[in-house]
Amino acid sequence: MSFRNYKDKIDEGDTVILYLSNNLYAIDVRPEIKSKKGDLVENVFQTPFGALKVRNLIGTDYGSKVELSKGWGHVLQPTPELWSLTLPHRTQIIYTPDISMIILQLDLVPGCVVIEAGTGSGSLTHALIRRVRPHGHVYTFDFHEHRANVARKEFEEHGLSDFVTAQHRDVLEDGFGENLKGKADAVFLDLPSPWTGVPHVLDALKAQGGRFCSFSPCIEQVQRTCLALEQHGFQELTTMEVLQSELKVTRRTVPVRDLSFLKHKSSDNPVEEKPSSDTSYVVGAWPASTPGHTGYLTVATLPPTFARKSPQATIQDIDVEMKLVGNGSETVVTETV
Repeated sequence: MSFRNYKDKIDEGDTVILYLSNNLYAIDVRPEIKSKKGDLVENVFQTPFGALKVRNLIGTDYGSKVELSKGWGHVLQPTPELWSLTLPHRTQIIYTPDISMIILQLDLVPGCVVIEAGTGSGSLTHALIRRVRPHGHVYTFDFHEHRANVARKEFEEHGLSDFVTAQHRDVLEDGFGENLKGKADAVFLDLPSPWTGVPHVLDALKAQGGRFCSFSPCIEQVQRTCLALEQHGFQELTTMEVLQSELKVTRRTVPVRDLSFLKHKSSDNPVEEKPSSDTSYVVGAWPASTPGHTGYLTVATLPPTFARKSPQATIQDIDVEMKLVGNGSETVVTETV
C-alpha cells in the first residue's frame, strides 16, 4: 500500500525501493516467498553488497539506512519516477522526461477522467493516477490480455485499484466502450496506428472539449495522426520531442597569463609563452553525449461541441493524402470514399 499514501514506517506488503550506490531495486516486503518447488522459504534479497533479509524491513522507517551482509543501503518510499526505473519490463516503457510533458500537455488536475491506451508496463499509468487522485479516475486499455491482467493485479497490490480501471480491449477496433462516451477530459494513445483511434477519441471526450496526446517513434505515424486530428476538428496541433540534457557542476582549472608588464610602456620584456598561474572555477558543463531519440509527442485540443467542425474525411482519405505527399505532390487532394 506504499504507493497510495506517504507514511513513516514500512509495513508488510509494501513495495520499497532499495538504493545502493546509484542502483535501484524494487522489493516486495514479504517475510516468505514460494520457491521454484512451491515451498514457502524465507525471503532473502541478494544484492552486490550482500544479502538482505526482507523481514527485517518491517517496522523500519522510510529513508533509513539498512545493513547488508557486505555493506549498507537506503530504503525509499516508492514514487512513479522511482517505479519507472525499477519496474519489470513487459513492454518498452515511457520514462520521466516524456511522462512529465504528457501530464503537462494533457492539462490534468485532480478530479480529471483520463483514458490511456495501451497500458504496457504501467509506467505512465502510475504517474497519471497520482495526478488525478483522489477524485479522478484513469481508464487504461491494452489489447494483450495477459499484460492487462498483470497490470490490474499490480495496481491492486499497490493499493491503487480505486483510482484506475485496467481492461483488455482493442480500442482501435472496438473503441473505449459505451460507458466512456463523452466522459473523458483527456486521452493518451501509445499505439502503432493512433490515427485510426482518433474517431473513438472524438466520442470519448466531453462535450466541453478536452486534450489529446499520442506517443509515436516514427515521423510517418505523426503525419498520419496529424491529418486525422485535423480532419476531425482538433485544433492547436503540436508535435515535440523531449530530450533531457543534464548540466553537471564541476570545478575546472584555467591557465591565466600575467599581463602586468603592459602597464609599463617602456617595458622591453617579451610576452612569456607559458601561463604564469592557474585559476580554479566552478562551472556548469554540458554532457559529452546527448540522449538519443525516444519518440514524438503529438498533442491537440478538441474545442467545445458548438465550435467543432464536422469530420471531413475517412481513414481512406488520409491514406490518399499520405500517398500524394509521399510522391512529392505539391497539392493534396482529398477524395471522399
